[in-house]
Amino acid sequence: MSFKLKTVLAFTVLALSLGALPSAQAAKRLTAPDPDWTGGVVTCRIAEYIMENEFGYKIKTITMPSGPGVFEGVRSGDLDFACESWPSYNPAGDKYISEFGGDGSVAYLGATGIVGKSGYFVPRYVIEGDAARGIPASAPKLKSYKDLNQYGHMFRSLESGDKGNLIGCPVAAWLCEDQKRLDMLGVDFHAQALGSETAHWAEMQAKYKRGEPFIAYAWAPHWIHAALDLVEIELPPYDEAKWPATNWAQDITHFHGKTSLPAEHPQVATLLQKMNLTNDMQAGIIYEIDVKKRDLDEVVEEWMVANESVWRQWLP
Repeated sequence: MSFKLKTVLAFTVLALSLGALPSAQAAKRLTAPDPDWTGGVVTCRIAEYIMENEFGYKIKTITMPSGPGVFEGVRSGDLDFACESWPSYNPAGDKYISEFGGDGSVAYLGATGIVGKSGYFVPRYVIEGDAARGIPASAPKLKSYKDLNQYGHMFRSLESGDKGNLIGCPVAAWLCEDQKRLDMLGVDFHAQALGSETAHWAEMQAKYKRGEPFIAYAWAPHWIHAALDLVEIELPPYDEAKWPATNWAQDITHFHGKTSLPAEHPQVATLLQKMNLTNDMQAGIIYEIDVKKRDLDEVVEEWMVANESVWRQWLP
């Protein structure tokens, strides 16, 4: 083979290699929105950590509010996938996802494992006591709303007078209907709204520190469950026709993405189908970020290193 021919072939191979490189790199790049709350970003970062460190992807994140805009971005292909969608707060999913009655223009990629729920909680020491802190059980038989009236005197406050006090939803505009719920269920308690989330969590933490009995509204996942050992008090199961005389509906949160994602990126799709992050796992991470003010990515990486045996079960 002549030197000239060898040179031509060499340049041809080099050109083909260089031409293929951007295409291969592009195939390993995905774009996803950052949810606008800490827990949602945590779920995304955990999934993205695996995609980048195990599958070799580069994930571009875009900060944008959750809701219809995210679904439109996924439908159009500008976004490849999205994390932790809450059905009750994102009814737009009903328009796009076939599993929810939509047109199928957005693919359902699996549940995240995070279950959004609200309810009424008491410290564990109220029911079981705490020998280490010298706190006796003040309501040892308290299990459900039906038991509250017999322990009403244990939960009195300056605001409630002779009635028991429920630290209810902090903001009236949230329409939790705490007082109406109590009245409809025959619970002779006063529902107290503290006016802000900050005041709400501060009141719970202060009473907990003093070892006082209290019952309060809270939702999960939330860092409060990592900060305090709380037990949920049973309410009637959610029934839209009877609400608010029932518990709140639960949100089975999920991943969704563009319809071509499973075929184009099967490893990613399988990961999102198998991923199972629990409320307790997320609450601990949120606590480190929101309460201890630590860097989000640092905390997530720390969790990934400490919980490798957990997330490796989610791999394809």
